[in-house]
Amino acid sequence: MTRPSLRGRLRGLSGPQRPRFRGPSFNRLIPNLMTMVGLCCGLVAIRFGIEGRFPQAASFIVVAAVIDGLDGRIARLLKGTSRFGAEFDSLSDFLCFGVAPGLILYLWTLQHAGPLGFIPCVMFAVCSSLRLARFNAASIAEPGVIPPPKPAYAYNFFTGVPAPAGAGLALFPLFASLAFAEWEWDGFANAIRYPLFSAIVLFVVGGLMVSTLPSWSFKNFKVPAQMVLPLLLGTGAFIAFLVTEPWAALALGGAMYMGMLVLSVRSYARLKAEAEALRVSEAAPAQE
Repeated sequence: MTRPSLRGRLRGLSGPQRPRFRGPSFNRLIPNLMTMVGLCCGLVAIRFGIEGRFPQAASFIVVAAVIDGLDGRIARLLKGTSRFGAEFDSLSDFLCFGVAPGLILYLWTLQHAGPLGFIPCVMFAVCSSLRLARFNAASIAEPGVIPPPKPAYAYNFFTGVPAPAGAGLALFPLFASLAFAEWEWDGFANAIRYPLFSAIVLFVVGGLMVSTLPSWSFKNFKVPAQMVLPLLLGTGAFIAFLVTEPWAALALGGAMYMGMLVLSVRSYARLKAEAEALRVSEAAPAQE
């Protein structure tokens, strides 16, 4: 018989060992916890909308958008990305940016249009779900199918408007009306609150989300060296404006994003033309 080793005898004298728990570290749970907080913000926004507290409802949608912009980046920094986190984030996005904005606008103004006022809200939610489903399907490779690689320039662009940006654009009438109300421009505030305007905004933004329009993704966006200082100064000025006049700043941000969509389409077309010209020039010597 083999005698137990010294380590084994000492382990037997030390009594029962504590059980070792297996599972992810707390750091890897932080992104999912942030996603859950964002989901709760969307639910609270809906509650404030039902209570008629529309400034608070809009504020919580903005908070949910900020959290959505941070949780993915934090997950990559902490190496806590997972398939569960991606699906959880998508479900949270649908509630916060697909359901909540349309419902808030319906409670704010569209309900005064009768039963037809609910149609834009439904269409906006449908467009948001289709946009998120398309994004998820593109990120999952089918078994046995190797998707063709995207061109290098395409990695800096989304296909269609992302859901958080779509929510901000959809709430533009509410942001603008609250800004005019604070300035006591009641005529403009009431005009923007007209149900037809909100309905048009919901239809247009929903169409932008499901479109194939290239929109800038700032994840890999590189800023030219000569533009760093103007960008910092402009960001500081916008933050100061956001602190002093939050609703006007949010409305201005939506208008600026719409203008950036035009620039992103032009940038995509220019990069595509340059890539095609480079491919033709490289193929010409080979044919000779």
